Amino acid sequence: MTRISAQADPAHWVPITGSFGFRGRRARKKAIGMLLAQANTAFGREQPGSKVAAWAMSQAIPALMRRADGRLLAWVWKDDPELLVAMAQVQELTPQLRTLRASMPIEYDDTVSFTGSPLGVGEKLEMPLPPNPRQTPFASYTWDTGTHLVTLTAVISDRERFGTVIPAVDALARSLRLVSDLTVGEGPGTLRIDPA
Repeated sequence: MTRISAQADPAHWVPITGSFGFRGRRARKKAIGMLLAQANTAFGREQPGSKVAAWAMSQAIPALMRRADGRLLAWVWKDDPELLVAMAQVQELTPQLRTLRASMPIEYDDTVSFTGSPLGVGEKLEMPLPPNPRQTPFASYTWDTGTHLVTLTAVISDRERFGTVIPAVDALARSLRLVSDLTVGEGPGTLRIDPA
């Protein structure tokens, strides 16, 4: 199975993947509250995100992420968890996923090349001012490895601070790597080297 790994700078990021108990719980609840509030705004509801819903989701999400078994990683901004949430994902490239990517709205065609990653050259899309004013600003990074699609999406709640956090998101994106399980076997063509 192919998984994703990253070297997130602990000075900027708090991992919320698999953070059971008290570790990261406060940050996770704030991030979920921000995402719920942004979703309410996008759907035209002006109420803030429910604290009860944020708490319930913060309890369930680590278990769901653990079940994802390394195919999904998430972080929040250490200084302000309600400002920035980043999520990385790896998916097998199926014909359906290729079709879905090809049918994305025209606004998503404004990508630029993103270099410096072990995954090779990817695409970066910055949306500091999304076409829908209710939509939350975000940045998205995508790599097509031929067999898998790797994405990193960062949701930023404050349009005015978008430019100040993007360099840290770029650094996080450049740290992403794929890790695969390999079965090591021995066949008739195996060369044995004497350790002496």
